[in-house]
Amino acid sequence: MSIGNPPPDDRPSVGRALARARLDAGLTVDEVSSTTRVRPPIVHAIEQDDFSRCGGDVYARGHIRALARAVGLDPEALVAQFSTEHGSTPSPTPVAPLYEAERMRPEPRRPNWTAAMVAAIVAVVGFVGFTLFNGGDDSGKQPVAGKPSAQSPAAKPSATHRTSPSPEATDSAIAAAPGDKVTVKLTADNGKSWIQAVGSNGKQLYQGSLEQGDAKTFTDKKKVNLIIGNAGAVDLFVNGKDLGPAGDPGQVQRLTFTPGDPEAG
Repeated sequence: MSIGNPPPDDRPSVGRALARARLDAGLTVDEVSSTTRVRPPIVHAIEQDDFSRCGGDVYARGHIRALARAVGLDPEALVAQFSTEHGSTPSPTPVAPLYEAERMRPEPRRPNWTAAMVAAIVAVVGFVGFTLFNGGDDSGKQPVAGKPSAQSPAAKPSATHRTSPSPEATDSAIAAAPGDKVTVKLTADNGKSWIQAVGSNGKQLYQGSLEQGDAKTFTDKKKVNLIIGNAGAVDLFVNGKDLGPAGDPGQVQRLTFTPGDPEAG
């Protein structure tokens, strides 16, 4: 990527504005890097208006937002200036197809419950019938038919080998995402946040703000890369697991999730 065109007015360029604000705030490049997770060489390059190390305009805008927040500048104004100086504007990404993952779950579990109940009933009826047939007198008197109430406790052994899952296990299984995909849900429960999501093929899945109370869900066969601003406002649910807040309030987080247990390893 070439270095951007000079600004059309007297305002400083994006890089110079960030560098000046950092110095005014008494911050070093390393301190800004530690806060934003943007590597020092990239911070140096951006402050010199060299965005070639950002990996593309999408990542450049994300870095600019993070650095602007860290030094006390308006991130949206700087991003707009960057787009003007570089002749590029972020195109809106249709996100409606991404939320198909919201429609999964409960029904596939019911047939298993039904099959288990039917098997248990058949076993109990067969056991009781076998007991009555072998335990009755040769006279075949009718009172024998009244014995099931006395012998009904014998049916209790079926309770000792129940195979039905506990309520906790059932809830967890219902909430779990397919094992061959990664599913990430973000909910802005504690405030407003800016997010960017990129799939394993490098295609941007979403970029924009989450108002408090909003939620977004993304799926991919291999990997979902996230940049989350104000990470403390966003709760993460990955592959059916509640991971809690994505970070601390005001913190910018860069996260990557793949299929399987997000807490493994």
